[in-house]
Amino acid sequence: MSSRLVIVPGWRDSGPGHWQSLWAEQLAGAERVVQDDWVTPSREAWVGNLEKLILSRPEPVVIAAHSLGCIATAHLGHAAVARIAGALLVAPADPERRAVLSDFAPVPFAKLPYRSVVVASSNDPFCPVRLAGAYARAWGSEFVRMQNAGHINIDSGHGDWPLGLALLQSLTDTPAQRPARRDSIEPLATL
Repeated sequence: MSSRLVIVPGWRDSGPGHWQSLWAEQLAGAERVVQDDWVTPSREAWVGNLEKLILSRPEPVVIAAHSLGCIATAHLGHAAVARIAGALLVAPADPERRAVLSDFAPVPFAKLPYRSVVVASSNDPFCPVRLAGAYARAWGSEFVRMQNAGHINIDSGHGDWPLGLALLQSLTDTPAQRPARRDSIEPLATL
């Protein structure tokens, strides 16, 4: 059975031009979790909305999470986790660095039962690369360390992000396919 892509934005959502927003527009069947409050996030609400979306789909899902979305993914309950085929966890947040995110602490340090890739930057202002590496080790994730890539978002020049798409595709068994134009999007074989 094919997988469905679930995009999990972080604190304050991913705006226009962000790689998550572009993927939501470009990749057939991609779904983006919507939170009721992007500014003052509640772990219970965020994780609950993500679980509801995952469990509402008949097929397994592949997660593409950014920042606090990575931490929300790590907090998922067993039923939702059982439906995940893989996860791309980009620029995970450190919820202990900002009081508004503290509801997501402590971050679970348990092995994830699905294949995952953590991508972090050497100069991410929201999470030291050493902490992101510790998350990757604890979660049993592959670790990709980018040099001077900031928070791997639109502010650090990561709108269209081909490396991210290739990493996403590595979580599936199909080769990467880029649409030539946004108005003629071909579906990915397993997403």
